[in-house]
Amino acid sequence: MQELLYLEVPTPDTAAVIHWLHHTFQPRIGAIAPKSSGGCWQVPNTTTELAIFLWSLQRTTYLKVMRWGEQRFPQERACLQHLQGELRLAFPLKPEVLPPWPAGKTIFEALADRYPLTVKYFQRMPQGEADLERVYWWEQRWRQGVQQPSPPLAVLHRATTHCEPPSYDLVYVGGALGVIHAAVMARLGYRVLVIERLPFGRMNREWNISRMEFQSLIDLGLFTAAEFETLIAREYRDGFNKFFDATSPAHCRAPVLHTPTVLNIALDSGKFLHLCGEKLRQAGGEIWDWTEFETATIHPNGVVLQAQHRQTQQQRQAIARVLVDAMGTASPIARQLNGGRAYDSVCPTVGAIVKGIAPEVWDGDYGDVLFSHGDISRGRQLIWELFPGAGEERTIYLFHYHHIQPAFPGSLLELYEDFFTILPEYRRCDLDQLTWVKPTFGYIPGYFSHHRGDRAVAFDRVLAIGDAASLQSPLVFTGFGSLVRNLPRLTDLLDTALRHDLVQKQFLNQIRAYQSNTAVTWLFSRGMMVPSDRPLPPERVNAMLNTFFGILGQESPELADRFIKDRAGWLPFNRMALRAAWQNPGLLWWIYDMVGLGDLLRWLQSYLSFSLDALYHALFGFWLPPLVRRCQPWLEPLAPQLWFWLLVHSYALSYSVGQPRLERPLAPLPTPRVDQAVSPR
Repeated sequence: MQELLYLEVPTPDTAAVIHWLHHTFQPRIGAIAPKSSGGCWQVPNTTTELAIFLWSLQRTTYLKVMRWGEQRFPQERACLQHLQGELRLAFPLKPEVLPPWPAGKTIFEALADRYPLTVKYFQRMPQGEADLERVYWWEQRWRQGVQQPSPPLAVLHRATTHCEPPSYDLVYVGGALGVIHAAVMARLGYRVLVIERLPFGRMNREWNISRMEFQSLIDLGLFTAAEFETLIAREYRDGFNKFFDATSPAHCRAPVLHTPTVLNIALDSGKFLHLCGEKLRQAGGEIWDWTEFETATIHPNGVVLQAQHRQTQQQRQAIARVLVDAMGTASPIARQLNGGRAYDSVCPTVGAIVKGIAPEVWDGDYGDVLFSHGDISRGRQLIWELFPGAGEERTIYLFHYHHIQPAFPGSLLELYEDFFTILPEYRRCDLDQLTWVKPTFGYIPGYFSHHRGDRAVAFDRVLAIGDAASLQSPLVFTGFGSLVRNLPRLTDLLDTALRHDLVQKQFLNQIRAYQSNTAVTWLFSRGMMVPSDRPLPPERVNAMLNTFFGILGQESPELADRFIKDRAGWLPFNRMALRAAWQNPGLLWWIYDMVGLGDLLRWLQSYLSFSLDALYHALFGFWLPPLVRRCQPWLEPLAPQLWFWLLVHSYALSYSVGQPRLERPLAPLPTPRVDQAVSPR
């Protein structure tokens, strides 16, 4: 028996496909004898038959055709092409339309027909109704931005007159990633305000990190080693990376890649944020939660922010020297800064924190960093993550890398229905026996940067950080890890700009977490995005992932760790790329077929930028940064703009090749109580 055809039929209704095969499909020759799971294609006076198998997995349908016999089936190739073409016509990939939410209905009532499992299990979460409303709001807002690319709503305005003297040096809009940066700046002596639209400390995403990455916050002086230990919800022993390969060619299979120090620490995000908030307050900062940002007017001497308290509807105003946008993916400021430029990609992510998974199903000493249990499903390669949390808690994510199209913007609700349907396939568990603690969800967008200046992250007196600046890894897509790695240089550069009043666009726009060694890996994530305009072999993405992770597995554990943490240098990157092409010669064509000539040329620009940065680092990286720092005492007061320019490029020499460094730790302060609550002033 020989496999002739393997394809995905993008529908969860496998029974409908079998019925179509039995009653609607008209073979070119012969007839199909019905079977419960497919059929047997037979031609009179021929001993060779085609066995057609259909099965369901991951809320989609897969089909294989096997030749049964020693001779070729009559008109074999034409018959298979005819079957494939008719299947595409009968079961095309259909875009998902967001269902309406009629007035007078609860969110549960509005979504029950389309997403029954999503409604069922959100109803079992403590704040499930409010959380599902937020999922709906987020998807609605995301769709509007993708499908109706009208000029962005102007929330930043200019004024030529002077405003009142600023009450704050910095106002951060967004209290998750924003409060981390804000706490550091407050420790440097700046007057800081954080505005947060939700109750402070509440998040719909959890954070995992490694000890080495968090050590940068300890070295910076924001946390002590003892405080860090109190923030650890769980530290697991080993992490696994494995992609489904049962249908892949033999040379595209790989063993499990072990990454014991990648995302192996689950932080207690609530305690972490409240500790950041307490450090901010201790340094004189303020927090306004339940407060919605509305507009900002930029004056020659400051920026005036207008906001509204969501519970009392009271208008609030703050005047700052600089506004820092940390609102994440839904930021209207970031959209206006880039003239409504669409994101290049997005990573829709859903999941939940649960209790009750049996130890024999999943040992809490281990984590799944990246895992797939099937091939392409309805135009997406679904990937799982599972991280142990405090006690019996397990944080489980389902996501996919997505190339944005107006008809296919990426749906959180559809992905949640997948999550609740196929979670028992991924890990054997009875969903009705689990305790649902809270959901985790969000859109994590990305821009494919060709060089460090190809998009705006700042305006006069306005700076974007975190996901609002799309500063995340193309591999693991986490703004938190990117911000932590880049926090020393971001704070040093912003401190320098504020001390010398270099708050115009041309200066603030250089305060960014761009890394050319990270930008060049966008081809990796682009290769995981299934095009919506044409089908791919179902095993294609898994085969590519296994090829590359197999190469990583042949390298030293230290190099694999560095690559996944965005610290790989030029030589290891090129060596692994050449080994992958040698091991799987079809890889280059697969990439070209998936990304197209235009994106491949864009990537070559990123690769050239990475190569030049590597050359600059080799020539100047070991002696120029120390020399620049030694010149600071006399150069900074004499020529602050030149000093700022040198500092930007000094940091770029090391960060662009994955070698972050700390030059200015914070002065120590008394340690606050970890359990002390933060309340808005």
